[in-house]
Amino acid sequence: MAEFDLIVIGSGPGGYVAAIRASQLGLKTAIVEREALGGICLNWGCIPTKALLKSGEKYESLSHLKDYGLSAEKVGFDFDAIIARSRGVAAQMNKGVAFLMKKHKVEVIEGSAKLEKGRDAPKVVIALKAGGSRTVEAKTVMLAVGARAKAIPQIGLEADGDRIWAYREAMAPKQIPASIVVIGSGAIGVEFGSFYRALGVEVTVVEAVDRIMPVEDEEVSKAAQKAFEKRGMKFRTGCKVTGVKKAGKGVQVAIEAGGKAETLEAEVCISAVGITGNTDGIGLEALGGAMDLRHITIDSHCQTNVKGLYAIGDCAGAPWLAHKASHEGIHAAEHIAGFKTPNVHSPIAGCTYAQPQVASVGITEQAAREAKREVRIGRFPFRVNGKAVAAGEIEGFVKTIFDAKTGALIGAHMIGAEVTEMIQGYVTAITLEATEEEMHGIVYPHPTMSEAMHEASLDAWQRVLHI
Repeated sequence: MAEFDLIVIGSGPGGYVAAIRASQLGLKTAIVEREALGGICLNWGCIPTKALLKSGEKYESLSHLKDYGLSAEKVGFDFDAIIARSRGVAAQMNKGVAFLMKKHKVEVIEGSAKLEKGRDAPKVVIALKAGGSRTVEAKTVMLAVGARAKAIPQIGLEADGDRIWAYREAMAPKQIPASIVVIGSGAIGVEFGSFYRALGVEVTVVEAVDRIMPVEDEEVSKAAQKAFEKRGMKFRTGCKVTGVKKAGKGVQVAIEAGGKAETLEAEVCISAVGITGNTDGIGLEALGGAMDLRHITIDSHCQTNVKGLYAIGDCAGAPWLAHKASHEGIHAAEHIAGFKTPNVHSPIAGCTYAQPQVASVGITEQAAREAKREVRIGRFPFRVNGKAVAAGEIEGFVKTIFDAKTGALIGAHMIGAEVTEMIQGYVTAITLEATEEEMHGIVYPHPTMSEAMHEASLDAWQRVLHI
């Protein structure tokens, strides 16, 4: 007889949330974690990076006090204290997850798990942190093992804990470098570049394609680059990195663009070229688990092709976002418990917490045009929004994309202050299949920056009011 109804392997935002939901539904649940509860997100990713970014934002804002009629003397920062605050935030969140596991009677097993063939579901063999091993069986096993920073050893792009960093090293360095080359301009690369630039570090970001933040709407990515350059960040787009090596007290990054070779030099290089699933060494091959490159193949309910085995979050493919992992974890737990839930797929917002912030959901204008969809586009700049003007946050705009035939909202893209907090309004609208009629009829509170969302919807039908 199985010891548990569900064993969750990995306690990141997908795994621990899945365990909580499973327990709420009456399933006897255990969770296996080889490092720290909360996974990468709470300990080395989403949460502590936002603590760093907030410190950078606060410090940078001090240089604009005059704009608000304020002044201060002896402005500076303590880099060690900034890092310590970030690590403290991570520790607090870790303790919170431990409390939730205890509250919901989820057994926490510390160790590294490996799958073996079982009768109804894979057996889980755990090399315990405390020593020895333990074999546990459950009716169902859920993989929430996450992902790690991608390395490209062929060109020397592999974190060494010294001068070539991935996200872990970039979050807790021994000292602040004078200059950094960031390889990759996705959310991770741009966020670290933004943080270090706010503290005065010389930052150069290298991107392989012809524009930064390539998953974003082209109009937004162009505006983002202009805003970041205004803050002193430098960009090299359309560049292939051919080699990374230590040289003297720094690093040399060899790039090629337009047939010309060049070498960039800095004290440190940050690798932000993507992630790869933690799918090696967990026994999937022996079970015949289907894979797509380094990610586990799942169906619309997060089931793998192996009986009794589910997979969620980063290890199951893009988008590699914490909120997507949590959503999948809840869905999978309910499906295991017998709920007749709809397919897991829902609109997933992307957020980048740089200065300015970027947020988006749904289709981009380019993708809509390439699909030959007839669309209506609306835009509204924050520079004429009353709250934004009063707050001194006039940078950026809101952009909406509607299907011209049905009136359905199919995409929304923002750049500006706190747009990561605003995007959920559009996520809800797309999820509920809102059309322009509903969007135009919503009453937005005044004065708020969210009024720009209303105006951008109105603009798509030439009904914009304040421009």
